[in-house]
Amino acid sequence: MKTRAASADDAAEMGRVLREIIDHNGRQRPSDVDFVMGRYIADPTSIQCTVAIDEAGNVVGFQSLKKAVAGNPYDTPEGWGIVGTHISPKVHRQGVGKLLFAATREAALQAGLEKIDAYIGADNSSGLRYYDAMGFRTYRTPEGIVQKVCDL
Repeated sequence: MKTRAASADDAAEMGRVLREIIDHNGRQRPSDVDFVMGRYIADPTSIQCTVAIDEAGNVVGFQSLKKAVAGNPYDTPEGWGIVGTHISPKVHRQGVGKLLFAATREAALQAGLEKIDAYIGADNSSGLRYYDAMGFRTYRTPEGIVQKVCDL
């Protein structure tokens, strides 16, 4: 597997990954190309969106890194990074998340970030374990959510 910056050409495959996650966990979320473009690839607060590509050239996961601005929907402190991770269940436990976070961490350091926030549903045990494994620690627990922070 390898990683690279996401482009508009990846939007449909990134949407497919989101639909595979929806099929796996039942959590509804938008997954169309317009949503992927606006939320991950062309978001004005985006620092980097990274895709993981398998040997056949297919997108199997992606991770977005944004800069927290005033009034962001996660109540993340302004100036921190905000990370979002989406990995196809077909490749869980194959190192995709670790590979993605290595690229994201490097982008965060290059952007001068000191902290990255992850906003995870309290019932998302695999997401919570993932962020713990990447070195995040819980710093806030709003209703139904666990917010973790990684100090860079």
